Amino acid sequence: MIVPVLDEKPTDDASQDPAHDVDDVPADASPGPAAEGADETVDVAEDGVDDDAPVAPAPGDAVDPVAHPAADPVAHPAADPAAQPEDDPLPRPTPRAVIQSVGMLAAAVLVGILAVVPAPYAVNGPGPTTDVLGEVGGSPLIEVDGATTYPSTGELRLTTISGVGGPGYPAYLVNVLRGWVSRASVVRPVEEVYPQDATREEIEESNAGLMVSSQENAAVAALVELGYEVPATLVVAGTVEGTDAVDKLEEGDVLTAMDGEPLADYQSLVARLAEIEPGTTISLTVRRHAQDVEVAVVTGEREDGGAQIGVFVDPSFDMPVDVSINIEGVGGPSAGTMFALGLVDLLTPEDEAAGEVIAGTGTIDVTGAVGPIGGIRQKLAGAVRDGAAWFLAPDGNCDEVVGHVPRGLRVVRVATLHDAREAMEAIGAGETDELPTCTAG
Repeated sequence: MIVPVLDEKPTDDASQDPAHDVDDVPADASPGPAAEGADETVDVAEDGVDDDAPVAPAPGDAVDPVAHPAADPVAHPAADPAAQPEDDPLPRPTPRAVIQSVGMLAAAVLVGILAVVPAPYAVNGPGPTTDVLGEVGGSPLIEVDGATTYPSTGELRLTTISGVGGPGYPAYLVNVLRGWVSRASVVRPVEEVYPQDATREEIEESNAGLMVSSQENAAVAALVELGYEVPATLVVAGTVEGTDAVDKLEEGDVLTAMDGEPLADYQSLVARLAEIEPGTTISLTVRRHAQDVEVAVVTGEREDGGAQIGVFVDPSFDMPVDVSINIEGVGGPSAGTMFALGLVDLLTPEDEAAGEVIAGTGTIDVTGAVGPIGGIRQKLAGAVRDGAAWFLAPDGNCDEVVGHVPRGLRVVRVATLHDAREAMEAIGAGETDELPTCTAG
């Protein structure tokens, strides 16, 4: 309710009735008709006479030569006590607005649930790639001391996978849904990926150990590929159950000769075993407690059909060149092939990659054999995403590669470091027609 303004005191002019503010008009009063050419007013004299009508001056009255307008020249609507806009309630929402609000609330709740509810799955997708010929934190990823290195204009990119899910690092429903709709990701039950009793710390420790081993294997394989001699001490780390070596060879024994021929390095041991058939009796000379001991052992059969002694060998290498690989945040053995290939390129005067972007993956042992890895399809996707035109894939992964090569990427099949080196040289020279690729079957 608007508070009324006090009436003005009457002037000494007896011919002028006091003017009334609009708020002084009774609630049932209605404004009179507006005079033609003038603003509408609601000023009405108490005797019902229109104040605007001309009145003849009485004899003796002074005539005021100045015209006085009405006291309130502005028209005001009549006050409506029932109208209180400041107290009006908010308009009632429409059914459509209610449905939209409920839907938005339900969606928000669903998103919150998806983000916090763990799921018993592991989700793997394309991870980052890294140029092994480049730098990490301002330092070369591969550093060599004791030999001359040469610049390269190409890129050799190791590939990785990024994953969520597993001990100590669960995947959430939102991660699983994203993995299911992504063509570049794979979702598997967590028990198919990790041992049930493994802890996050144990998994990380294992991956870190495999990474260190792959770097050492890569350095040895690269130097041997380039013609360096890499002497090794072949220390027995244990025996394989079910083989003839059990109870004959001991942990800590050093293998020094086979059938009278010295074993100067690991390659010599591998080469000698490749020449004999499983089931052959061999004579091993071992250094045990500072004494040479002769041990006769019947060789067993490896899974690939070759002969084996039945021992785990932990070789200690006498490196002719010091090689250090600086990389963090990556675990596992699958970068070994690209580490070795990068070292070969750095130690070769020719620019073998010659401006090409070549990605790849694969384990490697000290003999230069390239082994299969996991997540090959995710690594293919990561490679093409980061600009690679070529991909070196282990021969053992070809069944997974066929039919899943991203557009713009060519895959070359490799079984050894020497295969990978020849592929790099051919790509750099633009002579790629004869390069082997993965085929069905």
